[in-house]
Amino acid sequence: MKTIRKVLVANRGEIARRVFRTCREMGIATVAVFSEPDRDAPFVQEADEAVPLGGASPAESYLRGDAIVAAALLSGADAIHPGYGFLSENADFARRVAASGLVFIGPPPEAITAMGGKLAAKALMQKAGVPVLPGVEVKGAAALAKAASAIGLPVLVKASAGGGGRGMRIVREAAGLEDAVASARREAKAAFADDTVFLERYLEAPRHVEIQVFGDAHGNVVSLFERECSIQRRYQKVIEESPSPAVDERLREVMGAAAVVAARAVSYVGAGTVEFLLTEGREFFFLEMNTRLQVEHPVTEAVTGLDLVRLQIHVAEGDVLPREAMAPSLSGHAIEARLYAEDPENGFLPVSGALHRFRVPSSPGIRVDAGVADGSVVGVHYDSLLAKVVAHAPSRAEAAARLAAALERSHIHGLVTNRDLLVGVLRRLEFLEGRTDTHFFERHPPATLIAPAFSADAERQHAVAAALAAAHARREAARVLGFLPSGWRNNPSQLQEVAFEGRSGRIEVGYAWRREGLVVRAGGGEQTGLRARVAGGAVDLEMGGVRRRYEVNHAGDVHFVDSSLGHSALAEVPRFKEAALAAAAGSLRAPMPGRVIRVGAVTGAPVAAGAVLVVLEAMKMEHQVRAPRAGTLLEVRVKEGQQVDAGQVLAVLDDAS
Repeated sequence: MKTIRKVLVANRGEIARRVFRTCREMGIATVAVFSEPDRDAPFVQEADEAVPLGGASPAESYLRGDAIVAAALLSGADAIHPGYGFLSENADFARRVAASGLVFIGPPPEAITAMGGKLAAKALMQKAGVPVLPGVEVKGAAALAKAASAIGLPVLVKASAGGGGRGMRIVREAAGLEDAVASARREAKAAFADDTVFLERYLEAPRHVEIQVFGDAHGNVVSLFERECSIQRRYQKVIEESPSPAVDERLREVMGAAAVVAARAVSYVGAGTVEFLLTEGREFFFLEMNTRLQVEHPVTEAVTGLDLVRLQIHVAEGDVLPREAMAPSLSGHAIEARLYAEDPENGFLPVSGALHRFRVPSSPGIRVDAGVADGSVVGVHYDSLLAKVVAHAPSRAEAAARLAAALERSHIHGLVTNRDLLVGVLRRLEFLEGRTDTHFFERHPPATLIAPAFSADAERQHAVAAALAAAHARREAARVLGFLPSGWRNNPSQLQEVAFEGRSGRIEVGYAWRREGLVVRAGGGEQTGLRARVAGGAVDLEMGGVRRRYEVNHAGDVHFVDSSLGHSALAEVPRFKEAALAAAAGSLRAPMPGRVIRVGAVTGAPVAAGAVLVVLEAMKMEHQVRAPRAGTLLEVRVKEGQQVDAGQVLAVLDDAS
């Protein structure tokens, strides 16, 4: 038994803040470690103490186990909580922590090792009697065809040490097997320093259902029920919920028992998750075991009333699992949405930059675990997760409605996010009826889910609000006659004019305050006698017979507007625009910031339509830049290993015109 008085969290962002929150409630002091880009991040500011790791990339900072242990010893911490990702499932790190006299708030290193390689874990689970899918390790190109034939196409290429969708490829035809394996190996090597891959039987449309397990050092292991994680993109979870709409009491009992068997097979201690694929015929197969706290643990906390981080700390101190954990009960329904800085309509590419405003409305049943705040900068070195927004309600339908409303009413300014996509999923009939599987986004492309959230008419009204707010701000800053409305004349004159660029294109707004009231023109005829009150960034405007409140915030030339109609980002068009240098015709640009890991063609070479010209690595994922048509490559402007910015020209294809 050991009392933990100070905890160092070997992680960053929202999970660091989440662990700190429970530590504060328990009267435990906290220590953060941070990289250079994270020096001013919210989690660093919230910790009682913080130790710099230096560097920017994970390899230079959060993956430096020796530096993290040294930071714990320097700060006088008793224990290290690894969070998730980075070193959370690194058995050597867990051993190093223990060897330094510190408590590792996680499972024993032997359990991490046993479940760390998917191939070995599958063999262990099969021996324990847990259902598994057939699979075989890939040992060479010559054995590929034979291995795929033994399993049967389609197959899934998977990284043995992988997770989060990295190092995974679906192969439906034998001709594409070799390229898929090579690509998966590269991605696995970059993400996990292990390029071992294997082939596994591919299920066409399964559900992803996982069981939260918890064990203590006294031999107790319990199931804390299931989570449904089928809404995924690129094998990464987007929406999670508990309980699963596909699991009844009998199936819950059977799957929970199988998960407990899996945990007992490795003498598991602490929080862990046993993941299964569930077929329409109610068959389930072991997928993997995550030997750490999961990203989606808040939904389990919501429906059980348990604090899993608190349980982790108590178990690490040597305590027996409390009665409420040994005999858990389900209450209501919880749904979590992962809010990412990414562009769903552009292949879910990660987005980086400054987050000018981040506010999720506080309302009953809503929990926000965020790694960001107003002014945070999202960089290119780490995962682009901004926050997890969780709704808990008596029913699944109410939880979905609460979560959609909270996301819709949030103020998220400065970055493109998947917010509208999340709202679209939560309001989709197929989701509300519980008919979800891992191919949901293949049936419902992002554009179809996002479309209902956008309205050109709403954007025009937002443009009017932005124009009025900007005019008010100018009058507030005026040194003389600031009390007069913008553009005021003794006699009626032309309207004040401003133009914006929005999703619907160019929006021209005219406005003037006259004796009969406000006059506005936006994409149509003039509306007269309108009423408006502007205070700070709030515009109270009665237009079209409806009175609404518009919240306007601007950063530089971009005006962000939120209202009951939705949200808009409107770039103000300068009146005197400087001539911009045009890029060469046929330029192929980087879709995101990243590192060039492969250049597939040389200057002067003919290329076929769809040929891979450049491969970028961003967020440890590979992104291919392909030729949009056949032609000749006139210029290659990058080389392997080079870091590029979003929009940077990578290559130039001959001009088809």
